[in-house]
Amino acid sequence: IEEEMKSSYIDYSMSVIVSRALPDARDGLKPVQRRILYAMEDLGLDQSANYKKSARIVGEVLGKYHPHGDSAVYDAMVRMAQPWSLRYPLVDGQGNYGSLDGDAAAAMRYTEARMESVTEALLTDLGKETVDFRENFDGTLEEPTVLPAGFPNMLVTGASGIAVGMATKIPPHNLGETIDAVVARIEDPEVTIPDLMKHVPAPDFPTGGVIYGYGGVQEAYKTGRGRVVMRAKMHEEELDTGRQALIATELPYQVNKSRMLEKIADLVRQERVEGISGLRDESDREGLRVVIELKQGAVPMVVKNKLFKHSHLQQTFGVNMVALVNGRPQVLDLREAIDVYVEHREDVVRRRTQHELRQAEERAHVLEGLTLALDHLDAVITVIRHSPDTGEARENLMAGTYPSDLTEDDLDELGVPRVPPIAQQNAGSGVQQRLELEEAEEVGGDGASDAPAEEGAWLSRRQADAILKLRLSRLTGLERDKIAGEYRDIIQEIERLRGILASRERRLQIIKDELLAVKDQYDDERRTEIDYTGGDSINMEDLIDDEPVVVTVTHQGLLKRTPITEYRAQGRGGRGIRASGTREDDYVEHLFAGTTHDWLLFFTDHGQCYWLRVYDIPEGGRTAKGRSIRNLIQIAPDDSLRAILAVEKDDFADEDFLNSHYVLMATRGGQVKKSTLEAFSRPRADGIIAIKTASDDELLEAHLTSGDACVVMASSSGHAIRFDEEDVRPMGRKAMGVRGIRLTEGAEVVGMFTCGGGAADAVHLEDDPHVLTVSQKGYGKRTPLADYRQQGRGGKGLVTMNTTGRTGPLVTVKGVTAEEDLMVITTAGTMIRTEVEGISAMGRNTQGVKVINLRSGDRIADVTRLADPAEHSDGAEEAEDPTPATNGHA
Repeated sequence: IEEEMKSSYIDYSMSVIVSRALPDARDGLKPVQRRILYAMEDLGLDQSANYKKSARIVGEVLGKYHPHGDSAVYDAMVRMAQPWSLRYPLVDGQGNYGSLDGDAAAAMRYTEARMESVTEALLTDLGKETVDFRENFDGTLEEPTVLPAGFPNMLVTGASGIAVGMATKIPPHNLGETIDAVVARIEDPEVTIPDLMKHVPAPDFPTGGVIYGYGGVQEAYKTGRGRVVMRAKMHEEELDTGRQALIATELPYQVNKSRMLEKIADLVRQERVEGISGLRDESDREGLRVVIELKQGAVPMVVKNKLFKHSHLQQTFGVNMVALVNGRPQVLDLREAIDVYVEHREDVVRRRTQHELRQAEERAHVLEGLTLALDHLDAVITVIRHSPDTGEARENLMAGTYPSDLTEDDLDELGVPRVPPIAQQNAGSGVQQRLELEEAEEVGGDGASDAPAEEGAWLSRRQADAILKLRLSRLTGLERDKIAGEYRDIIQEIERLRGILASRERRLQIIKDELLAVKDQYDDERRTEIDYTGGDSINMEDLIDDEPVVVTVTHQGLLKRTPITEYRAQGRGGRGIRASGTREDDYVEHLFAGTTHDWLLFFTDHGQCYWLRVYDIPEGGRTAKGRSIRNLIQIAPDDSLRAILAVEKDDFADEDFLNSHYVLMATRGGQVKKSTLEAFSRPRADGIIAIKTASDDELLEAHLTSGDACVVMASSSGHAIRFDEEDVRPMGRKAMGVRGIRLTEGAEVVGMFTCGGGAADAVHLEDDPHVLTVSQKGYGKRTPLADYRQQGRGGKGLVTMNTTGRTGPLVTVKGVTAEEDLMVITTAGTMIRTEVEGISAMGRNTQGVKVINLRSGDRIADVTRLADPAEHSDGAEEAEDPTPATNGHA
């Protein structure tokens, strides 16, 4: 059973590979396509013929050559007739053959077809023994194993198919460019692939579009495999309404237009692409036109690149040039594909020349007999007239003798010579030419079968038959001259054909001339443009300024970025300005200051990490509510954002940086853990595990460190601990970490920061750092870091704020310097920007001063440091609440 299974499956696999899915590298056709074209040739369906029902053609193919389902044949024929599927359609269809929207073709009983004009170049000389034929499935007919292929159809038309264990995907090309490359290969056998690419710069897709970037094209031509990025051809246009719009006039190859529009509409509904107010399809008989109307103020270039990134307006064509070479699948680069075609065409030209030489020699043989007969016309007429039947007349002519019943007196009476023509054969010039031709045939090895079989014979059977069929009108002097002239011409033709067979250079020249003739007849302009300056990915950085921004995230996950210039610095104790509009029962939970080009690492309660570029976050004003973060990153429904970490874009590509920097994390339960940044350097859309947390614990903080910083952690009970980062060994991403601080009952960690060590977000020890503590009810202070002695990891720590009912529990701890500015934000969305030096420096065991006046029920949500201090305003800016701002210590 095992052997039978192996054998059967191998037979099946080879059948799919050779007889169904892969094209032949010589003519670029699969068997079903070749059979369709051959059947249409049999039916005489060239461009001069009337259209014939598709069902008639399909029936012809099924009944004679392709014993499979009718849908397989009709679907293949439909594709060969679709101008958006083939760069040069091979079938001229009449009727409904589908559409670019993916509509199916009408049933075969409704449509009609014939061959396209260019298809005739594939079939030219098929009847001249140029290719091998094989028996059809029932052995009653023969079909060609390959077509003569007057142009390199595999590269021009392209192909796609899935076999068993392999697949092929060959892009279409411009016919004129491809022929030029073949000619270059013929003229210079040592031509390189880069030289060939000067003639064939890139694929030429039937739907046009733009090839974005050139690296994939080069890889495909050099190795046979590569990725070609295709984009729609788009331009900006001002509509009658005065709004700007993006107009798509050409789509990437094999993109379904209706599905593409549905995808864009979904992106707009999901708010993944912003700035689009309308979408409609205005395509008609004149051509394709998709209108994407933009909102007022939207930047067309940014919207366009967003669409390229997320929709089918940009697609990738995975080139995999696998084809059958001598019956075996092989990956071909550009030069190998051309070499296979040139070798095939040379074989076609050779076999065609042999066929034409054989026919010319046969015709010369007949003309020689006619000439000989005309030289002895009276004797020939006598032989025919006095022979009792055609058969004996033929035998007498071949022998060169009179019928046996004719006496010498009869011959005298008829006026013909008594000596038979065979005895005079050396006297006629026609006989001498025939003998010379026969000697040449013996040297060439062809045409000897028509020579007389018996020594001393006068004419061959073919010559005798031609004489018997000779019309009397050709016995005139003018007709006799025509026969002699034709004979001289055919002798010259024989010499020419023999010269072709003897010279490969002449055969290659013929191939070249025939290809250029096809180019002259069918060449057209290139449709697909090439953007050599493009890349394989969209570079939004060139379109967006690198500017400082504030990113805010609410408790319900609403995210936005706002230019930092919209916030004015205020004196300590001011009422503050409105930082974010919030929905009912929502409040701002996170605040982050960075730049638009930063990478953001988002850490969630459950210990997951996600990536996002700051410029991918929607921009909004101070009072804008923002957009849901779940539309930008795939956070689990029961998870929420906890910490944000910025990494410069170039650092992800720096191996030394990745391995010398760490992500230090802390949980509310007092755990601390660090992992190398390298473990977070491969972004994934669905995120990765950053830390494993207990069921009753959650991630609180994440910081980027250089491995040798000091760490300060604080709890809601007002305690803080300072220890060396080196006390925490590096761990894998899925580890839970070690204890950082021992908590009192009911307390939890409220913050962690690092100092020293050279990390980007660490407080520098030489800048006289302070520990900033802020309580829930708006009290805060700064205490010199030197007041916190170094301790071992895992202790209870020291008192950092004397928390009471008036101050409320501690909500945050930050490492700050006097030159910095702070952002303080409340649960109601009120924000104040103030300088650190405006907050009094006090000892550890104190309550602090009033940092912000809170309305009844309002609480401090978060505090963050700003990298570049802004200038103070002369007064406080009012929030929506008209309550006057107050200053002073609590």
